[in-house]
Amino acid sequence: MPMRLPLRLYLQARDGAAAGPRASRADRAPRNWIVVASAEHARRGRDHLPAGFMQAGHGKEAPLRRVAPGDRIAYYAPSTVLGGKDRLQSFVSLGVVLPGVPHTVDMGGGFVPWRRDVRYVPAHDAPIGPLIPRLAFIDDPAHWGSKFRFGLVSVGDADMRCIARAMDADLAALAL
Repeated sequence: MPMRLPLRLYLQARDGAAAGPRASRADRAPRNWIVVASAEHARRGRDHLPAGFMQAGHGKEAPLRRVAPGDRIAYYAPSTVLGGKDRLQSFVSLGVVLPGVPHTVDMGGGFVPWRRDVRYVPAHDAPIGPLIPRLAFIDDPAHWGSKFRFGLVSVGDADMRCIARAMDADLAALAL
């Protein structure tokens, strides 16, 4: 009978990390992620100085633990502002996760979100509509939005290249 891994180790192995006790996230190839946030929030992270940052899931730590240094991220914004009804539905920023681990920042008022540092590349907003037929991670074009309901989506290199090209980004800067 085949050995069954505990769920935690199975998920690590499925996500591309080695499942052994000495495994390192550096042992895996860079991955690609789509992060969902309002354009206002995504741009705040992109434009932050001296280095950009990312947050996911309203500042939760768990999604950021899945992301590793060297991974590529694209922010998809369903709206311009949180809870907005404008249906922006565009990719608004693109970058590479920098070395380091998730960390917290006190933003005041009791809000202490988790962040990861990111080097963003120059890119232009790109609506998702024209890309839907070309994105492999979208199984059902009629219900494409359901893919974004969890806020962090893993996608393949071809999909990230498609998004980067639509955003007029330098593929070499993303190591794509």
